[in-house]
Amino acid sequence: MAEVDPFVALADPTRRRIVELLVGSGPSTATVLAGRLAITRQAVAKHLQLLAGAGIATSERVGRETRFEASLDGFGDIQEWIGDVERRWATRLSRLAASVEDGPGRT
Repeated sequence: MAEVDPFVALADPTRRRIVELLVGSGPSTATVLAGRLAITRQAVAKHLQLLAGAGIATSERVGRETRFEASLDGFGDIQEWIGDVERRWATRLSRLAASVEDGPGRT
């Protein structure tokens, strides 16, 4: 499967819920996850494939079942982006605070 942008993978609320379930409950199968969601097993399997393509989930074949597990590795790009946005906002807020402290007309 082609590499999937993790932002695209997490843009869907169902996929975000699947990740929450995998993080909270540990490894699971598409069948078990479908029992906890209002979608079919086949739909869950498609969502899991996309999450795996983004590196957010991994799969392991155990007998006749495929177990999926959340993978923190897939969140690296997302964490980096969030960190960059946080740094930019911190800089802007610092400039604003300095401007407010200097008062009007004192730039």
